[in-house]
Amino acid sequence: MKKTSARKSSAARKSVAAHKKTATRKKAAAPKKTTTRKKAAAPKKTVARRKAATRKPKGKESLDALKKRAGRIAALLRKKYPGAGTALSAENPFELLVATVLSAQCTDTRVNMVTRTLFKKYRSPDDFAGARRSTLEKEIRPTGFFRAKARSIMELSQDIVDKFGGKVPDNMDDLVTLRGVGRKTANVVLAGYFNKPAIAVDTHVRRVSGRLGLTANTDPVKIEFDLMDILPEREWQPFSFIVILHGREVCKSRRPRCELCILKKYCPSSELADR
Repeated sequence: MKKTSARKSSAARKSVAAHKKTATRKKAAAPKKTTTRKKAAAPKKTVARRKAATRKPKGKESLDALKKRAGRIAALLRKKYPGAGTALSAENPFELLVATVLSAQCTDTRVNMVTRTLFKKYRSPDDFAGARRSTLEKEIRPTGFFRAKARSIMELSQDIVDKFGGKVPDNMDDLVTLRGVGRKTANVVLAGYFNKPAIAVDTHVRRVSGRLGLTANTDPVKIEFDLMDILPEREWQPFSFIVILHGREVCKSRRPRCELCILKKYCPSSELADR
């Protein structure tokens, strides 16, 4: 009996020891799984929060507050860029219209280089309407998309001759009836030459207005109307030109120079430079 009892006791001790080892292993293994999960999950949450902070202003801004902020932004930019206007060289509204067509997907500097000689040869809508297409294409080739641009210039020139007696109309309704002329091109002519209240939305205006939280749209026409709704009419004419300069010098596409920006106080995207 004593031997049997001893055996049972020994077996019991081994069983307890085995259970302890198993428990110890489980305890040691558990933290590894928890730690791994925590380390993998933490960075995702941090990145998500950072991205959200750079895209959306905190809280919902009322329309009145947005109008006040937009007015302050316009005032600051006007003060920084006094007398800002189109960078395209033109002596009359027709030249500005042609230059604006040529500026699509091309720098103003290059357009001015091309028009310097182009406007000496073609001095009126009649001249462009009667031009030889292949010759005009070669002359404007450096601006890119030269075939489409040559066609547009010749067609709008013919429309000006036929519909408006050779004179460029000074209102939106008539300008957009010209073939190849959309609202952006029309607004450049209206604001840039006729000094009328108009907002031309190009790539700089679209980018900067979005970063400033002045619009949530990406369509140029919708952005135009959004800006017209929140800006006083007296600000429409200079707004495009001062925003374009700001976009070229400070609010650049790839690396905005937020540390130098005079609008930092009014810009919900000012953290973009720290990304």
